[in-house]
Amino acid sequence: MITRGRRPALGVAGVAGVLVLTEIAGRAGLVDPGVLPYTSDVLAAAAGLAADAGFHAQVLATLGACAAGLLIAIALAVPAGLLLGTVPVVERSARPLVEFLRPIPSVSLIPLAMFLFPDSADAKTSLIVYTCCWPLLVNTMYGLADVDPQAKETLRSFGFGPLAVVLRVSLPSAAPFVATGVRISVGVTLIVAVSVELIAGGDGIGTFLLQAGTANHVDRVLAGTLWAGLLGLAANLLVTSAERRLFRWHHARAEVAA
Repeated sequence: MITRGRRPALGVAGVAGVLVLTEIAGRAGLVDPGVLPYTSDVLAAAAGLAADAGFHAQVLATLGACAAGLLIAIALAVPAGLLLGTVPVVERSARPLVEFLRPIPSVSLIPLAMFLFPDSADAKTSLIVYTCCWPLLVNTMYGLADVDPQAKETLRSFGFGPLAVVLRVSLPSAAPFVATGVRISVGVTLIVAVSVELIAGGDGIGTFLLQAGTANHVDRVLAGTLWAGLLGLAANLLVTSAERRLFRWHHARAEVAA
């Protein structure tokens, strides 16, 4: 059985093993270095980008759009989820529209976003908002459906109105589900942001990758992609850690139930 403490070490060993194997494959001539640079060259380029002020500006542009889009999505989707999850008539009326819009891939809406928002930064933020709204909305509704009915009835028996029941019982109980929606949204914000930048331009990691690819600097393309992956991983770990700390009781209950 693998202990929780050994898992990070095994993960690091796995990544290191893959890097070593790809380096050996390149040095042995199994891979054309003109097509796929040596792993050591990519890592050296990534180290260089860590000290590149221009790359820092591109990263901040992407992360800024991700943060703004996520915050706007939370401000819109969580109240909407509370409304749909507590008023059955509204939920039944909005359900067909939600089920129609939710499966539409965000990337397919990039041309529409560029048409509606000529500024690439606005187009990027709007698509991030659109993408993040769905996991937040759905998880908020699921969280409200999981609220203990007895807790709500107890509060009503003491004379509390519908709004008080939502604020005192429903919303706190649904908070772990909302946090899960935030974690899922964080995972897709970077994907959407970079995708828009690759097509619409503007500032950001996607624009850096496009420019490096146009200049045939494959090592810098892979180095920028590596940094994008590390940023996504760091964001996910940060949100997951915060979620576990804030809702430790919820995770403990889930483990007991399992």
